[in-house]
Amino acid sequence: MRIGLTYDLQSEYLAQGYGEEETAEFDRDDTIGAIEGALAELGHGTERIGNARNLVKALAGGATWDLVFNIAEGLHGMGREAQVPAILDVYGIPYTFSDPLVLSLTLHKGMTKRVIRDAGLATAPFLVVGPGESVPSVPFPPPYFVKPAAEGTGKGVSPESLVQREEDLPGVCTRLAARFRQPVLVEGFLAGREFTVGIVGTGSKAEVLGAIEVVLGSRAEAGIYSYGNKKHYEDRVEYRLCRAQDDPLIARVEALALMAYTVLGCRDAGRVDIRCDGEGRPHFLEINPLAGIHPVISDLPIICSFLKIPYVTLIGRIVASALERV
Repeated sequence: MRIGLTYDLQSEYLAQGYGEEETAEFDRDDTIGAIEGALAELGHGTERIGNARNLVKALAGGATWDLVFNIAEGLHGMGREAQVPAILDVYGIPYTFSDPLVLSLTLHKGMTKRVIRDAGLATAPFLVVGPGESVPSVPFPPPYFVKPAAEGTGKGVSPESLVQREEDLPGVCTRLAARFRQPVLVEGFLAGREFTVGIVGTGSKAEVLGAIEVVLGSRAEAGIYSYGNKKHYEDRVEYRLCRAQDDPLIARVEALALMAYTVLGCRDAGRVDIRCDGEGRPHFLEINPLAGIHPVISDLPIICSFLKIPYVTLIGRIVASALERV
């Protein structure tokens, strides 16, 4: 099968003058090489396409593929992750991972939490403050956790995000909204353990691969999985594999993650972040239906590595799930 690869390459954007934080979500060169190698091992031919602009040019020139392995994050707009899938839908070309609706919804953390809350799943109380808006009276007590509504990789999350007093909240919201030019999410702070859960499959065939706990070390910015902690994870963060058969809490964490994944309509594979409150009750934090896929440093492959699942097997399961829709 001939498979095209769509992605946003960090090195290309850095060469164009974009900053390190602006490109933090984009993929490294060796990620694309790893995917190519895995697909070749599975017997497929590959063609590098690149970002949405390259895809448009290729399609205008008459190019087509049996399937597109899409990991393009997009650069501009609240629906940036949906751009490549939307273009491929126009041409009727199948692709891996979620559709434009899911990718647009889940990029906005506030909108996602509204759906999760409406489905009756546990998530921290929250409100969304738009750029230029005044912070309303908050119907839940501090401490608060504040972050941009539509960023990933911990962008905009720093020690300032943890707000202890209500009177400090407007200043933090104003600074974040101005810096990222988007709404900010204000949540009740969850003081307990944090987990990330890897999931593969679609609909009734979706299943949990495994869960890891995010444990902050002595050198980490305390209490939060911040942009700085993620960037310097080798020195600041430990990932621990957790098994449901060993801990009833993990069974509840995995069940909540799988329900959130299916309620939101995610496809093929993804990652769900869960954090517990001070009493140890798990709450939905956020979801990444376009999870990082670097074979060494991305959370989903890290989970597979703990479980002795080869990288090529993960890629094969993602492709097999996508092909069921063709």
